Amino acid sequence: MQVKIQETEIIQAAGQGMDAFIEVFHRHISDAIGGDLNAQSMQQLSADQITLLAYMIFRSEVMDGGFIQLIHNGYGPFIFLNPFAKAMRLWGAKDFCNLIYKGRKLFEKYADELTGDCSDEEFMALFEKYPEFDELDDEFVEMEEEVTETVARYVDEHIDGFAEIVK
Repeated sequence: MQVKIQETEIIQAAGQGMDAFIEVFHRHISDAIGGDLNAQSMQQLSADQITLLAYMIFRSEVMDGGFIQLIHNGYGPFIFLNPFAKAMRLWGAKDFCNLIYKGRKLFEKYADELTGDCSDEEFMALFEKYPEFDELDDEFVEMEEEVTETVARYVDEHIDGFAEIVK
């Protein structure tokens, strides 16, 4: 799907930093599919566009509630059972790729327990029950800025794979 973004919007966002820069692309790509990332809408997107959406979902979920929240909210298969880790390696985020592979092992081990319906109290208890995820959460928090910078650099260097820039 060809996403169009005004050059002035990109320049303004870039001036605000890497987070704002990639958020412009994320928002426009998400808007182009009506905000609903599913099997049908993914067919309309390029691999780069899907990978950026995946990173933004990953970052948002893990920064908010860790790997347990990411998996509990149903994103485990999308993140761990697709070539997201490989794409991140190809984009230059090798340590992040390795972290995703570690997360996949735990996802495969605990997916059933982490994806079931539960109350807020039961959800909070998952963090106590599965402390193995704490190390992964901490590792991502420590590398998040570097990974986001790598993603922003990749987007900037391959901008045509994400959107058509309108002057």
